[in-house]
Amino acid sequence: MDPLVAEIKTLIIDSLNLEEITPDDIDADAPLFVDGLGLDSIDALELGVTLQKRYGLSFAADSEETRRHFASVSALAAFVGANRTK
Repeated sequence: MDPLVAEIKTLIIDSLNLEEITPDDIDADAPLFVDGLGLDSIDALELGVTLQKRYGLSFAADSEETRRHFASVSALAAFVGANRTK
């Protein structure tokens, strides 16, 4: 497993207090919202703040591009890997 994918899975679990989920339970290519992991808009805000603090990223709120970055763990890892400043 890509180390950044594993790190983001752990970050999602820790930042959203998903106590009954392990990194192995998260399919890196499955949707994060609704189907897949079942996150909601509040989770997206919390995860966005955590990613900003951890990796020095910025997101345009409510943009189609941001939605694509948050589509799955794999998409998020690709975005973080290409744009992180920390």
